[in-house]
Amino acid sequence: MPEVHRSGAGRGRTEPGRRRNGATDGRTVRGHRPARRSPWVKAGRVAVSATSAAILLASGVTWATYTWINGGLNTSDALDAANKGAPRHLDNSVNLLLIGLDSRKDMNGNDLPRQFVQDQLHAGSSDIGYYNTNTLILMHIPADGGKVTAFSVPRDDYVQTFNGDGTVQGHYKIKGAYANAYTSAHDRLSAQGVKGSDLEAQSREAGREATLVTVQKFLDVPVDHFAEVNLLGFYDIAKVVQPIQVCLQHPVHDRYSGANFPAGLQELNPKQALAFVRQRHGLLMGDLDRTHRQQAFLSSVTHKLKTDGVFGDLGKLQGLFDVVKKDLVIDSKLNVLDFAQQATNLTGGKVEFHTLPIAGFAHRNNEEVNLVDPERIRSIVQAMIGHDASASPSDGAGAGKPSPAVSAAPATVDVLNGSGRTGAAAGELRALAALGYTTGRTSNAATRHGTTIVYGSGAQAAARQIADRLGTAAPVASPSVPAGRVQITLGTDFTPPASNSSGSSGTKATTPGSEPSPVPSTAFAGDSVKMGGIPCVN
Repeated sequence: MPEVHRSGAGRGRTEPGRRRNGATDGRTVRGHRPARRSPWVKAGRVAVSATSAAILLASGVTWATYTWINGGLNTSDALDAANKGAPRHLDNSVNLLLIGLDSRKDMNGNDLPRQFVQDQLHAGSSDIGYYNTNTLILMHIPADGGKVTAFSVPRDDYVQTFNGDGTVQGHYKIKGAYANAYTSAHDRLSAQGVKGSDLEAQSREAGREATLVTVQKFLDVPVDHFAEVNLLGFYDIAKVVQPIQVCLQHPVHDRYSGANFPAGLQELNPKQALAFVRQRHGLLMGDLDRTHRQQAFLSSVTHKLKTDGVFGDLGKLQGLFDVVKKDLVIDSKLNVLDFAQQATNLTGGKVEFHTLPIAGFAHRNNEEVNLVDPERIRSIVQAMIGHDASASPSDGAGAGKPSPAVSAAPATVDVLNGSGRTGAAAGELRALAALGYTTGRTSNAATRHGTTIVYGSGAQAAARQIADRLGTAAPVASPSVPAGRVQITLGTDFTPPASNSSGSSGTKATTPGSEPSPVPSTAFAGDSVKMGGIPCVN
């Protein structure tokens, strides 16, 4: 592999045409991992382009020259640290991680103009968001050129987070791995006298390393490439490809994000597009619905670029790329020219997004979090990509066989709150929706001690699954409950479960080199989103 030169003390000393992030020691190093030769490795690298609108704009067509395409790119060596303890590859597939950063700052750590943040981004102030990763999407590209599988990791998943060297940060929301490492590095480097853009670059590099290691350990898969885009980058993407067509299943009005849209197909300007991907208040599944919005946004942008002929027009793409590349960071081993040559291979419905499931909601560290079952998550991921899921968990969550994925039996679920705790019914209904049950209504009930479950005709299987999940007495058939519905009345004994099981098996572990196992759609949090058109989402 060609030598990779690290920048000197300032940003002015860089590899020709590329800006390096977080490397200021002046050394010349060689890449630690051999280059992959499979043609689908190139396609794999293109996946970032094909699914992240930012990268699509960066690498959608054949470029005039390698020098031009690399001009002004921000690159990172964070994978050098992350790959040292990464799970091993069992084949020549490629995994790419898309990182959406919630920072309201530029690449040098300067606050974006207040008026712009408030009026256009509708994002409060530059003090909000910090360096949290609000979007984490792992894309798996098979070595043989099969369908690309993308996994969205909900940002509020409560997991064990790690630093880039593999040391444990503690248990936090997964979005906080970047911010925790950034803060620690920033404080340490400041004490050493590092300042300005070097301080910001090296601190962000620590954040990237932590995010990569945390995702690898949580999912038990290696990351081969990554791309990071900030909040401004999403806005700039929307600005250069507007209007962006989206579809909503229901009208929404949210003063927090600025989302105010009718139901149905519609075209959005940049300000509206950002509100579309940021809304979480007023949605049944909250952040999980926002994750589906992000997936739909990427699909819509890809669809527009393809239908507008941007992939085949160098002039159009150059204009788009010149705007977007300042907001983008890619790993230093990613060959953008390969991306350009292979980009259209991953359009036209060849990518499908799945949102990884949660097991419930709870309060941890004085904030609301998603509870997750790491073993079940790994079981689903490994079943989808055809790897061995029997290895011991990487985060020490426990040994033994992975929990099976739950296939929710068909039923509409109503939740009545007799627990005396505000929001308990709504929280449990969201958790059940994430598991694949159809949501009904929530209401209050007289306070009672025990949680009970009754069901109507045809809903016995779902009622039993939910009773197993909550650890209640056996559900009871009731003529007062409509057919196909389950009614849960929460009592003071109700505690949101930390993990879930219905006793039905939907996923099985696979052996190395085997074909991926089918995973039921109900194993994921909400409907999957297929790239290639304008998906209609909540």
